[in-house]
Amino acid sequence: MSDATEPGSYFVSNYPPFSRWRADAVPDVLAAFAAPPITADLGLYLHVPFCRKRCKFCYFRVYTDVAASDVERYSVALAAEASLAAATPAVAGRPLRYVYFGGGTPSFLSVKQLERLVAGLHASFGWDDAEEVTFECEPGTLSEPKVRALKSLGMTRISLGVENFDDAILEANGRAHLSAEIHRAWDWIVAAGFPSTNVDLIAGMVGETFESWQRTVERTLALAADSVTIYQLELPYNTVFVRDAKDGGGAVPVADWPTKRAWVDWAFDRFGAAGYSVSSAYTLVRDPARVQFRYRDMLWEGSDLVALGVASFGHLSGLHYQNETQWDDYLQAVESGRLPIHRGLRPTRRELLIRELVLGLKRGRIDAGRLQRKFGIDPRTEWAAVWGELEAGGYLEPGRTDPLLTRRGLLEIDRLLPSFFEDSAGPPPGAGKTAANS
Repeated sequence: MSDATEPGSYFVSNYPPFSRWRADAVPDVLAAFAAPPITADLGLYLHVPFCRKRCKFCYFRVYTDVAASDVERYSVALAAEASLAAATPAVAGRPLRYVYFGGGTPSFLSVKQLERLVAGLHASFGWDDAEEVTFECEPGTLSEPKVRALKSLGMTRISLGVENFDDAILEANGRAHLSAEIHRAWDWIVAAGFPSTNVDLIAGMVGETFESWQRTVERTLALAADSVTIYQLELPYNTVFVRDAKDGGGAVPVADWPTKRAWVDWAFDRFGAAGYSVSSAYTLVRDPARVQFRYRDMLWEGSDLVALGVASFGHLSGLHYQNETQWDDYLQAVESGRLPIHRGLRPTRRELLIRELVLGLKRGRIDAGRLQRKFGIDPRTEWAAVWGELEAGGYLEPGRTDPLLTRRGLLEIDRLLPSFFEDSAGPPPGAGKTAANS
C-alpha cells in the first residue's frame, strides 16, 4: 500500500467488522430486547439524517433537499421508536447514562421538532441521570433562539462541525457553511453557557496546505472550546469525491497520510502549548478533570447502546445491531409498531474482548487489569507478540506495565489496530508505510 490517500475506509469504529453482520441475526437481536437486562451502563444514540448539503467526503446515511413533511414524519418516528425500545424488557426502567444526537445534522430540526422529540424521549426514557447529552451542530443551521432552546432542553455538550476556517476549502469539500457562520454560531453557543463545548476539525481536506491548516488551528484556539476533535480525511468508496474521480479517471487531490499525520502532530503540539491535553488519537481537552467523553468511554468499555433512526448502529446485551438502512423500510417498521432491526451479530466473548481492546487503544492506553477481570484473559500476554512489534516499531512506550502508545502510535492508530483482529490479520506494525486513518 502507498502513502497516498486511496479510496477505502480505514477508520476502526467497531469489531468484528460490519461486513460480518447479517440479516439472519435479527431474531437474536429481537430476543435480546425481549430478555431481561444485563448490568451494563445504558446509552442512547439518535441519528438525524438530514443535511443542507452532502459533504463530498461524507459516507453516512444522509438526505438533502427533503420536504418539510418528510422531516416532520421522521422526527415523529424517532420518538415512536424510542417508545418501542424503552418498553422492551431489556431496556425498561434502566436509567440512561449518556445520550448522543448525531447525524447527518441534528441541528437541521426546527425548535418545535426538537421540543416534541425531546418530550417524547423523556416520556419513554428520560435522561435525568445522564452524565452527558451531546448534540452535533452545523453552523449554518443554528439561530440564537435554537441555541437557547438546546440549552433549555438539557443538552450538556455542544459539538460544532467547523472542519476548517478557509471558505475556499469549505466550498471545495462541499460543506454547507462558511466561516462567518462559524463565528456567529459560536458567539451564541458561548452566551448560552453549555457545560461543555467541542469543535470538530478535519486535517487534509481538498485544497488544504500546511499554512491554511495552521491558520485553522490558530482560529480554533481563539474559540477556547473545552475540547477539540481532529480527524484525518479518508475517502470511503461511497463518497462524492471517489465517485467523481472514478467517472473522471483521476485521483482526489487529498494530502497523503504522512502529511496529514504531520499536520495533526503539529496541531497536538500547538494545542498542548496552549494548555490542552491529548485525550485520544483524535481529541484534546482543556481541563481533563472537568471535561470527559462519557459517550465515548462507556461505549468503548462495553455499555449497551440503544440506537434510534435509519441505519443507526447499536449494541445490546452483547449483540451488535443496525437499524433498517433505507428510508421506507425504517419508517414502515416503526409506523407499524416494530423495532426496525436490519441486521446483527452475536460476537464471541473473545471478539468482545478484542473490541474493547482495540477501541480502548484509541485513547492511547488500555487498562489491562480491567480487561482481565472482565474477560479472564490478560491482553498483555495474549498478544505479547503484537505488543513487541509495536514497541519495536516505535508505536509503544517501552517498559510500561499497561500498554501506552507513543505519539506516533496515536497518529497511526487505525492502521495498527487490525494487528489484533482475528478475521483480518492487517499489516504488521513495523512493515513499511500504509494508508490509514487516525
